[in-house]
Amino acid sequence: PCFLLFGLVGLFPLLYTVWVAVHEWDLLKGQGEFIGAGNFIEILGDAMFWNSIFNTLSIFLLSAIPQLAVALVIAYLLDRGLRAPTFWRMSILIPFVVTPVAVAIIFSSIFNEADGLANNLLNLIGIADQQWKHDTALSHLAIAVMVNFRWTGYNALILLAAMQAVPRDLYESAALDGAGAARRFFSITIPTIRPTLIFVIITATIGGLQIFAEPRLFDVSTAGGIGGSDRQFQTTVLFLWELAFFRRDLGEASAVAILLFLLIVGIGVINFLISRRISTGDAPQNRAARRRARTAAAAAATAAAAGSTIATTTEENAR
Repeated sequence: PCFLLFGLVGLFPLLYTVWVAVHEWDLLKGQGEFIGAGNFIEILGDAMFWNSIFNTLSIFLLSAIPQLAVALVIAYLLDRGLRAPTFWRMSILIPFVVTPVAVAIIFSSIFNEADGLANNLLNLIGIADQQWKHDTALSHLAIAVMVNFRWTGYNALILLAAMQAVPRDLYESAALDGAGAARRFFSITIPTIRPTLIFVIITATIGGLQIFAEPRLFDVSTAGGIGGSDRQFQTTVLFLWELAFFRRDLGEASAVAILLFLLIVGIGVINFLISRRISTGDAPQNRAARRRARTAAAAAATAAAAGSTIATTTEENAR
């Protein structure tokens, strides 16, 4: 039953998307003629597609890296035994319970360029009003704040569950050996929760590259929800949505979906390899380090052989 359900709701739509991508396909008229890679060539030559890729990657980096770093710190603090732990765990999960639409509307009001809270606070310290919805960098930062607000607590609870499964004997032994809190965190906690950390990084990558609701609703009143007046924060999924439902070109929209899928897989694999390398501390050795290691091994082998020879000679003399 599990594989049947997966084939129905997962595998079939994926394969059908490939079928649609190699045809001319109107949203209302349906399937047209077979054009092979024509939709892919058209999309790869579209400047708006590459603009959406840049926006997606920029927002992803601004959200994923601080999000995971803060989630690690929050999980570590909760694992250290704060007072009223249930209260703090519920508090950090509340933003995740709020629907994305509500979060987007609230933060759209906060970053309102006329009378928003962000500009009012900046005015108090002598900084002029910022164009949060028209400047590319500032709009990416504002959307990243929305994403971090909603997902940081969720990731922190997952990491906290992994941290609580770490045997306390390891921390006690390290403390007796003189290891400080930072050393215990990087030498015990991070390597031990490696599988969970890799899982969180991969899920954050998938979610960050598929971002849709936040940019869709960030400036819907003035830009029509297409990602800004100049598409300065139009993400790839938002570009896909515009192709499918504004231009009614499901063929090109399906091609964008497949290209985004390949991008997510590629970045996910890179994240997996990097996170595994960092969490295990298996940094590649340079040539000098490898040469020293080989020299030390050879010296150890020579010493062992010499010791064996001396022991044999001593035994023979004793006889």
